[in-house]
Amino acid sequence: MDTFTKAYIPYKGYFSSPFSRWQGSMQNDNAVSLAANTARRWFLEKKIDPTVIDYLFLGSTVAQNHWFIAHNWAASILTDDQKYVPGLFVNQCCSTSTTILNLAAMNLELGIYDVAFALAADRCSNGPHTVWPDPLGPGGQPEREDWNMDNFGGNPRHRALMVETAENVAKEFGITKEECDAVVLRRFEQYQSALANDRAFQKRYMFAPEVTVTRKKTKLMEQDEGWTPTTAEGLAKLKPVRPGGVLSFGAQTFPADGNCGIIVTTKEKARALSADPKIEIQIISYGYARVKPMFMPAAPIPAAEMALAKAGLKVTDVKAVKTHNPFAVNDLAFAKKTGYDVMKMNNNGSSLIYGHPQGPTAGRGMIEMIEEIVLLGGGYGLFTGCAAGDTAAAMILKVG
Repeated sequence: MDTFTKAYIPYKGYFSSPFSRWQGSMQNDNAVSLAANTARRWFLEKKIDPTVIDYLFLGSTVAQNHWFIAHNWAASILTDDQKYVPGLFVNQCCSTSTTILNLAAMNLELGIYDVAFALAADRCSNGPHTVWPDPLGPGGQPEREDWNMDNFGGNPRHRALMVETAENVAKEFGITKEECDAVVLRRFEQYQSALANDRAFQKRYMFAPEVTVTRKKTKLMEQDEGWTPTTAEGLAKLKPVRPGGVLSFGAQTFPADGNCGIIVTTKEKARALSADPKIEIQIISYGYARVKPMFMPAAPIPAAEMALAKAGLKVTDVKAVKTHNPFAVNDLAFAKKTGYDVMKMNNNGSSLIYGHPQGPTAGRGMIEMIEEIVLLGGGYGLFTGCAAGDTAAAMILKVG
């Protein structure tokens, strides 16, 4: 199938938590149980019975305790075992949310179920330090791996730090440090608009998780934490991370913690579950790509081109473009290739500014895109974002 015709998202049938900085307010909670408990609280607050769900897709990338059967564990928490909902566990690094939405829509299109829930959760904080048996090693010594830090250095076949892949793309596209700094400043300004009027835009979709402070104390985490106030002068003073490069620490994101959830269902049930039945949100198409090794930030371009082609659209036909942009280079390369105005992408925030928990990053981006298009009166939206291993995924949504 090139496009979806039956997969809908109820208006307000989604949430994202705020994103917590690395080793911040979410560091003490298992990401899976925190996400499932947050989703259950959200369902009940919205007066939606969680047992309406027929199937759960859990997206997560950083191992947590009880990860082996985390999808069914999350479903049990979500429904309080009032309904035995099966699930599927998906890890596609930073494009995980996009892909679980695609899987949810695909199976709905085939009539496998009527209501799916796409739940994404990650905690980069306190990442696991794993030990792998190596019977053939000297003296049977095990292999050791730091789940986050070792894998931030690339895959075993092509070892390159993520920032090196961005520098490779910058060189290929002729991107300068001044261009990167200008994009970062613009993204910061766009994020500030989401905080205006007592965070009016964020309150359209954001839901506070109850996080553990101590063994006896919890709190509601209401806002993002970890973003940095940004000025043109401050960015100009920062030197590139790599000698001869264009990306300073100010032009890249930071590891974070967070979760999000999205209901995917039929047109009729979306209308019944919607906060406003007059607003329809349809999943239209999905695109994917893998580019040459160590050029990760270029991958969102062909993924977006595939999603647009399947939908029969050009980039000029979309009302909003959102990206997962771990580096300013991502957006600049996309703009140079497609002709889309780099300064008009990512209104109201992006992962470059508010951080990157991996699994839920794309989900939050798509939720923000939906709300942006609603405010614009409807239309198509394009989300695209890269993932480790020089891959990417994209999705077209339509708000009517």
